[in-house]
Amino acid sequence: MVKGHFINGTWRAGTTGKPNINPSDLSDVVGEYVEGGQAEAQEAIAAAKAAFPSWANASPQVRSDVLDKAGTQILERREELGRLLAREEGKTLPEAIGEVTRAGHIFKYFAGEALRLNGEVLPSVRPGLEVQIFRQPLGVIGLITPWNFPIAIPAWKLAPALAYGNTVVLKPADLTPASAWALFEILERAGLPPGVANLVFGRGSTVGQALIESPDVNAISITGSVATGRAVVARCAELGKRVQAEMGGKNPMIVLDDADLDVAVNASINGAFFSTGQRCTASSRLIVTEGIYERFVAAMKEKTLALRVGHALDPQTEIGPVVDQSQFERNLSYLDVARQEGAEVIGGDVLERPTRGYYMQPALFLNTTPDMRVNREEIFGPIASIIRVKDYEEALAIANDTPFGLSAGICTKSLAIAQHFKRHAAAGLVMINAPTAGVDYHVPFGGIKGSNYGPREQGSYAREFYTTVKTVYVA
Repeated sequence: MVKGHFINGTWRAGTTGKPNINPSDLSDVVGEYVEGGQAEAQEAIAAAKAAFPSWANASPQVRSDVLDKAGTQILERREELGRLLAREEGKTLPEAIGEVTRAGHIFKYFAGEALRLNGEVLPSVRPGLEVQIFRQPLGVIGLITPWNFPIAIPAWKLAPALAYGNTVVLKPADLTPASAWALFEILERAGLPPGVANLVFGRGSTVGQALIESPDVNAISITGSVATGRAVVARCAELGKRVQAEMGGKNPMIVLDDADLDVAVNASINGAFFSTGQRCTASSRLIVTEGIYERFVAAMKEKTLALRVGHALDPQTEIGPVVDQSQFERNLSYLDVARQEGAEVIGGDVLERPTRGYYMQPALFLNTTPDMRVNREEIFGPIASIIRVKDYEEALAIANDTPFGLSAGICTKSLAIAQHFKRHAAAGLVMINAPTAGVDYHVPFGGIKGSNYGPREQGSYAREFYTTVKTVYVA
């Protein structure tokens, strides 16, 4: 069966669809999914617009109950959904189950937030008047999500949007439709009214553009590439439309002479290579001071080359495949760039496994300088550069010398330096003696500079994007 869109509470199966291929085994078709266009997007927008008044004015308990039921079902099915996610995206099974678990917790969290949206009552400076301040939903929200976290990112956009009374149209990534489809099946079973949340598969140039251009869509939240994010932000600005964009990073991990070597190496391996390095918070620049440099490099070489790369469902696998042919070729092209720029490349071999897939050995670039392309551009693969520096001051300057500002880490035993770093690191997320990747679901997520535009995602800070403030005077 070709699985289709979910519009106005109805599933739209198709007769022809695009195959969803398992990157661990190219002979394994996870499923076939229809590809929509302008017509389906407009129909979904109309359904969301029609459903908005009743959902916005529904009791917070109604919204809370739906989200709580959805969270419960996600958590009950985490093993099944984790296998599905691992097959379509290539995360190892433990990573995939962890992502599904996070999605369930996000829905549970925002079930509570639906009941915690408070306001204020203030005395006016003018006698006889009372001032009331409260938040209201925006209306129809267009959500555009990436392939690298195909259930967690839709969850952290959908759940707050719905909790605060908005209706939505979600366009998931072409590469990973199955997780989004499963998520909407759960929302339907949880009792979500027709039209409140709609799912449309298709290309960004058609479905995504329809969401951006529609006068009936009040806001856009997108996670994607820098080029796409900037184009969306610019167009929404022209249209006077609220927009939130997360656009990646080139994240530094500083390792100082006084660092615990095991802590530093494990944090760097995790940050750089887990999830096949396909995380916007990945540690792609390892900035290491002279006193620990040789020991750190030796330990990183050993650990990197020992990582077990294989099928995402194999329990022995530590690093799964690259997501698709395009990303695979992009990763390999950066190995050539690194060599041309004078770096020494450790690892990065194309690997053969019992099943045909996009397997590559994680790679380290040694003898690199901050101005190299491999240290300026986001690669989005299992690749990290090591930069040698004299001291903390130089390390901090290089860490901050990037157009991005999502996540930054440091490994040190010095409390004074840690305190200085958390204040002066030019990033929205700061990690001390921990990997740069990995954020709890109840705290704000986002960066500065070229990494983000608009309010933070996740936690109670999500209300800044998904609601608007109204001020009322009562005589």
